[in-house]
Amino acid sequence: MHSGRRAFLGMAVAAGAVAFRPPALFAQNSDSAPPPPRDAGVPDIALPPPIQTAEYLQRIAKAQQLMRAAGLKGLLIEAGSSLVYFTGIQWWRSERLTAALIPAEGEPLIVTPQFEEPSIRESLKIPAQVRVWNEHESPSALLADWLKSRGNAAGPVGVEETVRFFVFDGLRALGVETRGDAGVVRACRIIKSPAEIALMQAASDITIAAYRDTGPQIARGMTPADIGQIMSAAMAKRGATPEFTLILLGEASAYPHGSGKPQEVRAGEIVLMDCGCRVEGYQADVSRTMVFGEPTKRQRTVWDLVRRGQQIAFDTAQVGTPAGAVDDAVRAAYEKAGYGPGYELPGTSHRTGHGIGLDGHEPVNLVHGETTRLAPGMCFSDEPGIYIPGSFGVRLEDCVQMTPSGPKWFSVPPSSLDEPFGRVA
Repeated sequence: MHSGRRAFLGMAVAAGAVAFRPPALFAQNSDSAPPPPRDAGVPDIALPPPIQTAEYLQRIAKAQQLMRAAGLKGLLIEAGSSLVYFTGIQWWRSERLTAALIPAEGEPLIVTPQFEEPSIRESLKIPAQVRVWNEHESPSALLADWLKSRGNAAGPVGVEETVRFFVFDGLRALGVETRGDAGVVRACRIIKSPAEIALMQAASDITIAAYRDTGPQIARGMTPADIGQIMSAAMAKRGATPEFTLILLGEASAYPHGSGKPQEVRAGEIVLMDCGCRVEGYQADVSRTMVFGEPTKRQRTVWDLVRRGQQIAFDTAQVGTPAGAVDDAVRAAYEKAGYGPGYELPGTSHRTGHGIGLDGHEPVNLVHGETTRLAPGMCFSDEPGIYIPGSFGVRLEDCVQMTPSGPKWFSVPPSSLDEPFGRVA
């Protein structure tokens, strides 16, 4: 699990309960900057090339085809992961609008403050018109005028679902018909290309290697921050950008996103680690649970059940299966073992999995009632944890890619609590 918890975890950081690095699409932290230096003393994990211009153009062409089918004259996207996806532009959101308007035909328009133009052009990966606005001017008027010059002032313009209201409202106030994007962005991003999957595989491989470095270094008395620093360094030295390290110790592991109470490693208690990194913006999300010292019978039983739940999810996730059926299959098995029912505790209080790509959480979700059918190219986590309030929790999380012949692990789950980070060759 990952990005939606960031605001909550910010409070935990202040209490020293967790160490993590929030997601960043900032110019100073962008993936267009040089990657962290690689340590020559660690085994090499090949880093695939970044997404190439030809693929960005294919993405835009697909979006334009879908726009035309939906009767849209354009698609408005703000700074963020979707802007990266279609244009390569690495930027952040502020009160100063930077956005792309992709027309149903022709080159996109990039709108940005005048003083930001050189920085924006550094990461722009496609041919596009770039128009700028000064501090006393309206970016909405700039967008509306551009549409008018193309004869599209009446719209309708589809607005990507995360675009902020003031942007939407600014266009509407100028007479531009605006509506939802008719699922255009989701339809493009939900199916990963071979190049995207290769980057995600590298991020996963690096995360697993970092776990294997970190596990043996965990010692009595360590705090979540101590462990998180070791894990982050292990990911960075292999050339990835550490994205987050959520470390939950003892009773805190019973709460999926942790606790602000002070924590330290103690004998016989759970150490739950949920960590990931980015390679060229593409994310990994892997969770491992161990016991520091000798596990109890109950800890072993719950760990084994969670591992079985992961396998049930994996086996159920076949091409054409509704995503919600995966969650239902796991929950049914857990209920037979005395957990639940449904999302009740003790049991599994969150969905079985979430989509992953440029964002840590994106469609498709493995959650009850989700009717989207799994298809080749979809990528998602498999993490049916079990949580026992007041005691402990266990989460094992590995990501899965759908292939034409069925599911395939990005990282292979461990087979035993005695080898929680997998067997080292």
